[in-house]
Amino acid sequence: MAKKMWEMLENNPDVMNQLAAKLGLSSELQFYDVYSLDDPDLLAHIPRPALALLVTIPLTPAWDRNRKAEDAEMESYTGSGPDEPVIWFKQTIGHACGSIGCLVSMINGPAAEFIKPDSDLAEIRKAAIPLDMTKRAEMLYNSEPFERAHKSVERGGQSIANSSTDRNGGHFVSFVKSGGKLWELEGSRKGPLDRGSLDDDEDVLSPRALKIGLKRIIKLNSNEGGECLLFSCIALARKS
Repeated sequence: MAKKMWEMLENNPDVMNQLAAKLGLSSELQFYDVYSLDDPDLLAHIPRPALALLVTIPLTPAWDRNRKAEDAEMESYTGSGPDEPVIWFKQTIGHACGSIGCLVSMINGPAAEFIKPDSDLAEIRKAAIPLDMTKRAEMLYNSEPFERAHKSVERGGQSIANSSTDRNGGHFVSFVKSGGKLWELEGSRKGPLDRGSLDDDEDVLSPRALKIGLKRIIKLNSNEGGECLLFSCIALARKS
């Protein structure tokens, strides 16, 4: 049987807010455009603390090499259960990187407190916790509510993604704070990546979180003289 292949989602607040609502996230949270990583005035519209960043960023040669080197040193992920620091999904659905990125942004860290009881999102999270990596991926692959939610928004946004094109044009990565650490979550890696500790007053948009998270990826490219990266970034936070 052919592998499931969905339409890629556009990384903008309208699409992801619709997806979040469809799955069952409280309207007390919403996604916001991130217009700058440094200018306080351009970040002022985002209530703090920001609970997650969802980014699409091109797979540059420098980042690709770094990813392969990191993954070569990692064991296959074995985390599961209530003590797991973050809930991570191995991606097995083609072009579902956006919806999975949105999912892990909502079910980890403080954002999980805003999941509506008895919602599809609550059920997916509950089902995922005890499962190992393989069974968790299978659960999500076969989840009809998750597929319905994705398909309800896949034609949203300002552009229509072409699923026949190479995904190197943009990888979805989620950054969340959980257990006092910044976690980098992407379904095409070998597991969740602990990028370092954050103080209680540091959120995912704090200077340190950006330095060890998104800016680390940007720096890999600039250190090799790469062109300026065109990326998209949205933040999950309380509704203003």
